[in-house]
Amino acid sequence: MDLQQFLNDWHSPSPTILVHTSGSTGSPKPMLVEKRRMEASARITCDFLGLKKGDTALLCMSLDYIAGKMMVVRALTCGLRLISVEPSGKPLGTVADSIDFAAMVPLQVWNSLQVPEERDRLMAIRHLIIGGGAIDDTLASALVDFPHQVWSTYGMTETLSHIALRRLNGPDRSDWYTPFDSVNVSLNADGCLVIDAPAVHDGPLVTNDIAVVEGSRFRILGRKDNVICSGGIKIQMEEVERLLRSHVRVPFMITKTPDKKLGEQVVLLTESSDVAALQALCRSVLPKYFVPRRILTVPHLPLTETGKPARADAQRMATAL
Repeated sequence: MDLQQFLNDWHSPSPTILVHTSGSTGSPKPMLVEKRRMEASARITCDFLGLKKGDTALLCMSLDYIAGKMMVVRALTCGLRLISVEPSGKPLGTVADSIDFAAMVPLQVWNSLQVPEERDRLMAIRHLIIGGGAIDDTLASALVDFPHQVWSTYGMTETLSHIALRRLNGPDRSDWYTPFDSVNVSLNADGCLVIDAPAVHDGPLVTNDIAVVEGSRFRILGRKDNVICSGGIKIQMEEVERLLRSHVRVPFMITKTPDKKLGEQVVLLTESSDVAALQALCRSVLPKYFVPRRILTVPHLPLTETGKPARADAQRMATAL
């Protein structure tokens, strides 16, 4: 979808807009969302960040998904001046304007850090929000001394982008997400996060994210779908990836396959052919039960269009090998 097409849809008489989920746990699903709720979400974000009419906002993500759509809605609702560039892994290569507000995925931020001129542009953004994927320790360390506000976001298509932020830099940086004032969170019996955000969603929303809630704050441990039940032990894929991320220098992903003895087994997919070195590294840095029983080399790791791990595709790929 291009910008003009979205604007035509937005200004149409219909009270709803068609969006699609990211597809991180399966195929993207279509959803009709109310424009008034998108406007409410836009106002909440702009108010929280202190954005004002005339501030510049960078659109550098696809308009096929909620993150891109909401950047346009924030500009329309709050009077921001939208600067649009072609969605790519290196969005700051052609940007000459001063940027007050930008939303990016981790890959875009990481790529921008590798080019001195683009890194300077990134550092000059007054309000940078990062979503759509995990922020690893290496990326977080690279952002910790940025002079302006850098945030990790928590949200999903169903909440019309983010409902909570956590600071990544400065003295207020934290591993805990703080919901907006209009949002309450709790846990269900399975330990999954439940979101009550009446401004953007009708009724409580039960997520598949296993979390820890402390007062109004919360921390995400991983997705319920991404638990590996191996020999009676529950292993969170994201936790294994977190422990490996600062040690493994090649692209990799944790998934699972059925196992006759254990029920399920931990599997590591990688684009590297040096399986022996990876196996030795895993044994040296992981708890015994976390060590992958299989390491499989694949041409490319399966990712969604928004850069998230395509977990269902990864599991199918591992099972077939």
